[in-house]
Amino acid sequence: MYSLLLETCIKDSRQKNKLFNAIESIPCVSRKAKWALNLIQSSSSFAERLVAIACVEGIFFSGSFCAIFWLKKSGLMPGLTFSNELISRDEGLHSDFACLLYSFLRKQLTRQKVHQIVHEAVEIETEFVCDALPCALIGMNAELMSYIRVRQEV
Repeated sequence: MYSLLLETCIKDSRQKNKLFNAIESIPCVSRKAKWALNLIQSSSSFAERLVAIACVEGIFFSGSFCAIFWLKKSGLMPGLTFSNELISRDEGLHSDFACLLYSFLRKQLTRQKVHQIVHEAVEIETEFVCDALPCALIGMNAELMSYIRVRQEV
């Protein structure tokens, strides 16, 4: 979905290439990917990897979803905003499932370890929002972006 949007909206081939290769070309995107892959593909416990997946699904992308929902509120790009609603809902279900599955684990992490993982995810997503999304340009401000911190509490 997002790749089709980039193909349609971005005409400059260099800019398009940069966005398609964001994991390598945009530091804040690279940091998100490295954090997720390091935890999910590591030899960490299942519990730690499950908390990381819940963070990726529930915290990562929340700033982007928030910005796209702002587009909907502004009446812009209805196709993208509809698709985003479906994707956002799926991500929420994945996060909820990871949390539910975690609640059944016999060997859970310490409360401090869970807080550490979640805090890292929130910091990385906050950095992403500030670096990658031109919040001031589209009328969003830090208060509106506090949504990411609210996700930390969920």
